Amino acid sequence: MTKKEEKKQEGSAGKTVVSELERTVMRVSIVSITVNLLLSVMKLIAGMIASSSAMISDAVHSASDVFSTIIVMIGVHISEKEADDEHPYGHERLECVAAVILAVILAVTGGMIGVSGVKTIVSGAYGSLAVPGITALWAAVLSIVVKEWMYHYTVRAAGRVNSGALKADAWHHRSDALSSVGALAGIVFARMGFPVMDSAASVIICVFILKAAWDIFSDAMDKMVDHACDDETVAAMKALILSQDGVKGINWIKTRLFGTKIYLDVAIYADGSLSLTEAHSIASCVHERIEKTYPNVKHCMVHVDPS
Repeated sequence: MTKKEEKKQEGSAGKTVVSELERTVMRVSIVSITVNLLLSVMKLIAGMIASSSAMISDAVHSASDVFSTIIVMIGVHISEKEADDEHPYGHERLECVAAVILAVILAVTGGMIGVSGVKTIVSGAYGSLAVPGITALWAAVLSIVVKEWMYHYTVRAAGRVNSGALKADAWHHRSDALSSVGALAGIVFARMGFPVMDSAASVIICVFILKAAWDIFSDAMDKMVDHACDDETVAAMKALILSQDGVKGINWIKTRLFGTKIYLDVAIYADGSLSLTEAHSIASCVHERIEKTYPNVKHCMVHVDPS
């Protein structure tokens, strides 16, 4: 097989990976939107019937998941566009932008829920607070089960295609499950004679949501500012490079995350008496081995120094 044919085959394989990423994200997102719409309507109705502010807050949280998932779909679709003259390195960072927007929406939603709960608590008018009905309790239990299942379903898909935005959406599901746990606890205590605990649960929900938002934001920012790969990955790459024939050592190695992709620059030592063609052959072998072993490596530059 000629080099030209190999490049063509590699390009076709790259497109398959990209296509699989987008297909997976879209499929998972459609399931997520459907489930969240049904859950948010169910929890809103249950909260209104049972007079539970915690359940109504939880319904708002579930509704926000719908908008965040739509942002994920748009972000991933745009990030998978091929490189062009204006964006020669591709559009992968736009997936990080989607994750940042999601984190902001999540933080605003959590803040509004927390402010509402605090206002009720500091008002001191606990005698006028309604005691949540049994409907809200069962709605919270159902929400916990469904959202925890959605978390595992989404996070597994995110791991398969290495999507940061999809992983962020998975944690959005987990935060919703945790908020439903807080709502359940508040409803139980309120029904035991402590109605203010329903509002206290809203504040607890706020804390969970803000924590999830911060984690998503931090992860996205790391990928946007060319953060290096973790030490374990770098060590494994070094070992792989050193195992290649003709490599006498490593002068330096640099990695950076570019959205969901990895960029690698490395300077290797080779026998100084080798011809340019022989040195280039060693560098090409290192380059090909890295990209075959690490599918997420989009760019690999190998420089050869004389040992």
